[in-house]
Amino acid sequence: MKQALWAALMTLPLAACTAGGPFAHNEPASPYAPGLDPRGEAVDGLTVGHRLMAAGQHELALEAFTRAAADLGLTAEVLMALGSANLALGRLHQAEPLLRRAVKAEPDWAEAWNNLGIVLIEKGETAEASEVFRRAFALDNGQSDSIRDNLRLALAKMENSVYGDELEQEYKIVRRGHGDYLIRRTGG
Repeated sequence: MKQALWAALMTLPLAACTAGGPFAHNEPASPYAPGLDPRGEAVDGLTVGHRLMAAGQHELALEAFTRAAADLGLTAEVLMALGSANLALGRLHQAEPLLRRAVKAEPDWAEAWNNLGIVLIEKGETAEASEVFRRAFALDNGQSDSIRDNLRLALAKMENSVYGDELEQEYKIVRRGHGDYLIRRTGG
């Protein structure tokens, strides 16, 4: 009896070292990520990348999209994802060829055309950007507010292409939805 009590008292401190302590009811109490399940299914790299983009983790999203490219190949969706991640990171010269390849592979994809237009307008190629936004707007049948707003902004910027410093305005790119971007005027 004395030995059983002694054994119980010796194991109680060890049980307290486990997640949740000695009275845990299989509840995950650890602040760390769960361990790797070798029998588990891998999550698609595109899904992971899109979730990371939504969380503002663009560099990690780019890595996930790169892994997806290794698994799926350079499909239009992967090219669009890689281009969008580079766009979000401000890497316009990397984003442009990827988005051009995406619209070449899927010429009816309005979001891809819209993102290519964002890259072009950011690079100062307003005339081509307005044509790209027109195409995106036509493909979308005018359903997307962000594409319509981007087209309006590009056309207005073309009309006011010769203006002084007092009319200079700042713009920023805002992510809306799943790989869809909008140009917004900042400040006043």
